[in-house]
Amino acid sequence: MRGLVSMSMRVRAFFVESLLERSGGSCHRTPLRGPTLRASPLGASWCHPPRRLGILGCTLLCLGVVGAGCSPTNREQLAKDVLKADPDFGSVLEKHRELASRIETYERELALKRTSIEQKIMQMRKDLATATTGVKTKIDETKKQMAPDYARLTLELSMTGEELQLHRAQRASLGRSIAQLRKQAKAPRAEWTAQERAKQQAQIDEMLRDAQRLYHEMDALKQHARLLQIKLLLIKL
Repeated sequence: MRGLVSMSMRVRAFFVESLLERSGGSCHRTPLRGPTLRASPLGASWCHPPRRLGILGCTLLCLGVVGAGCSPTNREQLAKDVLKADPDFGSVLEKHRELASRIETYERELALKRTSIEQKIMQMRKDLATATTGVKTKIDETKKQMAPDYARLTLELSMTGEELQLHRAQRASLGRSIAQLRKQAKAPRAEWTAQERAKQQAQIDEMLRDAQRLYHEMDALKQHARLLQIKLLLIKL
């Protein structure tokens, strides 16, 4: 990049010198205060320094846009002017054209690759959406195959819970009856015979056995309910 800038500056300096040499002559050092009269074999003529400087300024302005880029016509004309002044510079210009062409090729290849990849990405997204829909449908159908077993275990768990609640109610009622009989047995009643007291105690003992049986059955129901919950957890999809 520094080489190109330096080369551009040399080209500008060359053109400035050439223009200054061409604009020299009898009015080379004439003050820029207006038109001056110069002598020639054909007679007197007027020299207009402002016009000459205007041409020079336009040329320098055109040269100033070389680094920033200009139209192909201007570039071709500038190249012709440079080659006319320095024919050896043609190899540098040829190298520049070759490198610029290579850069354009790289950029076109990148653009083509970007387009190809973007098209592939769009197609892959469509394929992914289609595959996702198909897989979800298959998953739902697979889950339905496990539904009968899940429903059976759920129903069994519900029935076990209801039976457990019934046993708890029976045991609570039996406990209240036992407490009432014990209270009656402790009450001092002279009219009670030994046989009646023995009969009441036997009834209390039987209720206690029933309560114990209910306790074991409730414990078994709790274990069965826990087992059903584990089964439901294991087969959940």
